[in-house]
This record gives sequence, structure tokens and C-alpha cells, in this order.
Amino acid sequence: MDPLSIIGIIFIAVIIDVVLGELPTKIHPVVFIGQIIEIFKKLKERYPCINKRIAGAFLTIFLIILLCLIFTFIIWIFKFNYMLMILVYSILLSTTFSIKLLISSASAVKKDLNIDIENAKKSVSHLVSRDTSQLSYEKIISAVIETLTENITDSVVSPIIYTFIFGIFGGITYRVVNTLDAMVGYKDPKNKNIGWFPAKFDDVLNYLPARFTGILIIMAAFILRFDWRNSYNIMVRDAKKTPSPNSGYPMAATAGALGIQLIKPGCYNLGDPINNLNSETITETIQLTKITIILFLMVSAFLFLMFFIFITNICIVLN
Repeated sequence: MDPLSIIGIIFIAVIIDVVLGELPTKIHPVVFIGQIIEIFKKLKERYPCINKRIAGAFLTIFLIILLCLIFTFIIWIFKFNYMLMILVYSILLSTTFSIKLLISSASAVKKDLNIDIENAKKSVSHLVSRDTSQLSYEKIISAVIETLTENITDSVVSPIIYTFIFGIFGGITYRVVNTLDAMVGYKDPKNKNIGWFPAKFDDVLNYLPARFTGILIIMAAFILRFDWRNSYNIMVRDAKKTPSPNSGYPMAATAGALGIQLIKPGCYNLGDPINNLNSETITETIQLTKITIILFLMVSAFLFLMFFIFITNICIVLN
């Protein structure tokens, strides 16, 4: 498939996601991945003698191959009509990333905060793994901003980057690994070993995209007239404070841009408390997220096209 077709498919997929959002739960690939993981967990409990790290690696590879085969078969069914195949391709690709859900989830928490803090605690509990029952008003806002900015990488930048490089199978591979990391990648005794392989794989896949996202956030801060210099300084200073080697980059860049401090109790403090956290800070973060995503789509499409032209010219010269 030529590069213009790939760029077109990606942009159609983005439009589908932004306008329509997620596919119905019953047919969403991520839900299917979750169901397979649950079945696998039950098998693991039935056969405790199985090496859990090897089992985790097997599960990861099995799911990648299975999803790739299913997507290939679906695309093949509609191969008789090129335009229909492109549409189906785009719909399938849209399931590997999530823009509308990412932004609407943050907006929902902000709305709840303005009505009832208890509702806000319940809403944010669906977004983060920490206990939210005792979170204060400021800690809820911090949690929302942390998950929103971290997921610019996880839910948008990484899957689309790997789609540019490897086509839809790159997006599928990333989504499988990231979903596994989210479900079994925690460092608790139950999941520590089985989640080791997908967690490490996820770290590798997100290494460059996370740093790219941090740079894009600094650029977005400049466009929005936030403190882009402080965004850069805080990212350099605080990005490595998080347990993850990657999540600190977009979070720290955002904290610096908005002049706020993001705190996960007992884990990390990012940024300086120059400005207070309030519901409008969530609005500012959403604005920053939208501009970052737009910048990413523009820059990545341009770089992809320039790279293809460069390679084409090299081939012409060599021939």
C-alpha cells in the first residue's frame, strides 16, 4: 500500500474515532483481548506449575498473531471493493487508539467535580489504578491530569506511530501489548511474573513515543501561550521520577506548562505548585492534549512522507 493511502487510512480512522468513538463493547477487539486474558488466568490457576514468565510471553505472542489473523481475514472479505476495504481497514484501525474516550473521560470527571466530589471519585476510579475513595479535590484533579497526559502516548501517539511504520499490524501489536500491560503488568504478587514480558515489551515500545510526546506538549504549550520554557525544564528535571521509564515525560511536560504539581502519594511529585489545581486546570490540560494530538498527526504524517520520498530517491539512484 502506498504512503498516501496509509496516511489517508490513518486520518479516516482518526475521524471515525473522534466523531463516533469506540465500537460497541460486544465487538471491540480490546474487550476480546480482555476476555482471552481472563480465560488464560483461569488456566494458569488450574496449572500452577507453568512458568509464569514464559506463559506471559506466550500469551502476548498468541494474542498478537490471533488478532492479526482476524483483522487480515476481515479486510480480505471486503477486498472485492477497494473503497469499502479502505473504510473497513480504517474502522478496524480506529480500535487501536482512543482520542474521543480519552478526552471525554477527563471532561466527565470535571463535570462531576463541579456537582459532587463523591461522584468524581467514582469517575476517576475508572481511569486510575490507585484507591480514589480518600482523594481530596486537588488529588482528584492531579489524577485526571496524570492519566490524561500519560495516555496521549499510550492511547494515541504510540499506536499511530507503529501503524505508520508497520501498517495496521503495528497498531494491533501495540494495542495487544499495552492492554496486557494494563491488565497483568502490575507489580503485585499475583501478576508480577505473568505480566513481566508484556510490561517490559510495553516499556520498549513506548520509549521513543513518550519522549516525542513530551516534545510535542512543549510545542503545544508554546502555541497556547502556556509556559513552554518551564514545560521543557520540568520535563528534563522530573521525567525520570516515575516508576515507569516513559510516563513521566508527558506528565512532567504538562506540569511545567501549566505551573502545577502532580502528586501520586508515596510515588512521585512532578512540577512545582506555582498555580493551584482546580477544575479549570483540567480544561487547560484538555486544550493542551488536543493541540498535542493535532501536532502529532501533522508532524508524523510529514515525517512519514519525507522518509518515503527519501527512500524512493535512494532506490532510484542505486538503480
